[in-house]
Amino acid sequence: MIIGITGTFGSGKTTVANMFSKYGFKVVNVDKLYHGIYSKNKILKSRIKKEFGTLNRNKIKKIVFNDSKKLKRLNELTHPLIIKEIKRIIKNNNVKIIIDAPLLIEANAQKLVDKIILVKCDKKEQISRILKKKKHSKKEIDQILKSQIPLNEKIKHADFVVDNNKAIKQTENQIKNMIDAISSP
Repeated sequence: MIIGITGTFGSGKTTVANMFSKYGFKVVNVDKLYHGIYSKNKILKSRIKKEFGTLNRNKIKKIVFNDSKKLKRLNELTHPLIIKEIKRIIKNNNVKIIIDAPLLIEANAQKLVDKIILVKCDKKEQISRILKKKKHSKKEIDQILKSQIPLNEKIKHADFVVDNNKAIKQTENQIKNMIDAISSP
């Protein structure tokens, strides 16, 4: 069983994905996977440097979140490599897998998974969570959110939706119910 977890920036996807590890799922965090690919793949680095004039990830973020064509180009360079690595992990692991992929739908990678879980929370909570990490300004958060498919579009692709506005215990209960539903014949 391969489950994709997606949602918008700051909705709690990684928290939800990690909850599945208690039930025997191997968690594949696509953001971490990308960082590994980026740090090791000299061809990718060369292409990114040529395209964006820098390898500084913060500078690249500023470029792509202010220019949808540049974001599309970055995705064209990176998504095939990420998808190839996810396929390799799936092939080499005979276990239940959770793929924590913020851009699962944007990357058109739904066919890699058996079920899609969308994690959502209200915008105020989402922004509050992101600001607490002190990695992004409010303006940067707005730009990142604008670059993603809107929540109402992502929901159309979901088999399950986790409402992550409430206490962690309530989220855990939703996960247990989903696992029961997925596991039953």
